[in-house]
Amino acid sequence: MINAAIENKKELDVIDFVKTLVSAKSITPEDAGTLAWLSKHLKELDFNIDCFETNGVKNLIASRHFGSGPNLGFIGHVDVVPACSKGWSVCPFSGEILDGYIYGRGVADMKGGIAAMLSATKKLLNQATPELGSLYWLITSDEEGEAEYGSKEIAAYLAKNNIVLDACLVGEPTADDIAGDTIKNGRRGALSGRINIKGKAGHVAYPDSSINAAHISGEIINSLTNIVWSKDECGSKTGLQVTGIKINNSVDNIIPDNCEITFNIRYSHNYDSKAIMMLVEQTLTEQQAYITCDWERPCEPYYTGHRQKNCFLALVERAIYETCGQYPKLTTAGGTSDGRFFSNNHTQVIECGVANATIHQTNERVAITDLLQARQIYHTILKHYFSC
Repeated sequence: MINAAIENKKELDVIDFVKTLVSAKSITPEDAGTLAWLSKHLKELDFNIDCFETNGVKNLIASRHFGSGPNLGFIGHVDVVPACSKGWSVCPFSGEILDGYIYGRGVADMKGGIAAMLSATKKLLNQATPELGSLYWLITSDEEGEAEYGSKEIAAYLAKNNIVLDACLVGEPTADDIAGDTIKNGRRGALSGRINIKGKAGHVAYPDSSINAAHISGEIINSLTNIVWSKDECGSKTGLQVTGIKINNSVDNIIPDNCEITFNIRYSHNYDSKAIMMLVEQTLTEQQAYITCDWERPCEPYYTGHRQKNCFLALVERAIYETCGQYPKLTTAGGTSDGRFFSNNHTQVIECGVANATIHQTNERVAITDLLQARQIYHTILKHYFSC
């Protein structure tokens, strides 16, 4: 049953919005018409629209200037990971409602957040137009992929045009159970490594004349998994996971002369990728003569702490308390997000959205109550930020 706190039928536009978005098969890097649809709605709200395409990726920058004052950006993506119908209770691109939940690929990650913000933006501007500041919608179709031509390009566009954001709200799903219970005030960095071990082949009966690459791999894995990450702190822990071990050896009486180890590190904001590389390589000094290490897909961390003045984190916390009756848990856990492209010493970036328990899964879904709560949180954030 839909929340009794809904003021009128206009409050339900968020449901129609998310159903429209989910019905579009916007699998990375396709936007499947969603950016044109968003542009139409935002243009009706007097936003200036600028769409551009880079290497097949479509990006949307929509802005509305109210007056001198701070700039707030809403960051999001319309692209989704693939889905086939096997195992789904409904068509994965239907947006069908079952037992109080809206089902569909991307409904949580993150079309629900976009729908909630669109509804919140409409409500804000229909009630009273702010007199100070500017609001930017920054939406891409390249977040679930390599993220080379999406938000990264949008951030470059802003810099080229001397647009400085004071704060960013990212609509990624962050909640454990319902919007507002958990938000992310940063993200850990991510870095993948590939170690190739070169040994010396030989007969298993004569190991003294061989160098067993598999045995060296065991030493390396033990060393990697026992690294002490001394710069970690509560809420931002570093973790290393071995993701693959490969030996090209089809004969059981030959000592292998090769082994490949792949691993991934999600690391605290107190490190950067160079520091992580250095620490890992120092850890493997004893095996250095036998290995080469290649690094792949570095994603730097970001972190937003509390400030004495004009603190966006405090504003979001207060908006959630007013909406939900409790303050949110802060975390930097999870994967990377496009928030990293906008965070800097000036711009505070906070992620807040619906529950993330089913993202990228069969039967991805969001409770209607969760969606409505996200909408109300966003509206309260906008109201406080622009002091309406």
